Amino acid sequence: MAEALISLIQKKRATIVSKWFDSTVQAYPHDTAVFLKSQKDQFANPVGSSTRQGIETLMDQLVGEMAPDAIKAGLDPIMRIRAVQSLSPARATTFIFALKQILRELFRKELQEADMARQFFDLEARIDRFALDGFDIYMGCRERVLDLKANEMRNRTFRAFKRAGLVAEGTDNEPKE
Repeated sequence: MAEALISLIQKKRATIVSKWFDSTVQAYPHDTAVFLKSQKDQFANPVGSSTRQGIETLMDQLVGEMAPDAIKAGLDPIMRIRAVQSLSPARATTFIFALKQILRELFRKELQEADMARQFFDLEARIDRFALDGFDIYMGCRERVLDLKANEMRNRTFRAFKRAGLVAEGTDNEPKE
């Protein structure tokens, strides 16, 4: 990837991270978003802290080597939180695509040059990679949540049948935890 656009992004890294974080927390209700943005203590605000750390990791990968393990490390906590909160797949991943618009706005003038526009197309492909990886992580987490819910319902039903005397004691039918 060409150096010129990467250099500009690195110079404005803090601004980009801040704008991207603000855009990311917009998926939450207004009061929650305000809290996530304003509370800086990682123990009082683990969701905000994990989200910001993930975004910073992704920014490093965007302008770096695009290491699959590092991308997963950046995306996983964000997507895991979103999967547990039952955001739709589109709403859970939309923050990734927001980065494209943030970069377009920040570098509107520079992107009018043909070479910079080509560099930006390469960058967009990297962002798309984040989105695909994020979607995979989200779906894996949602599957796990649904499995846990199904197991809990099966265990509850089994215990209810057992209390009602509908299941013989000592049977091998008892669900595994």
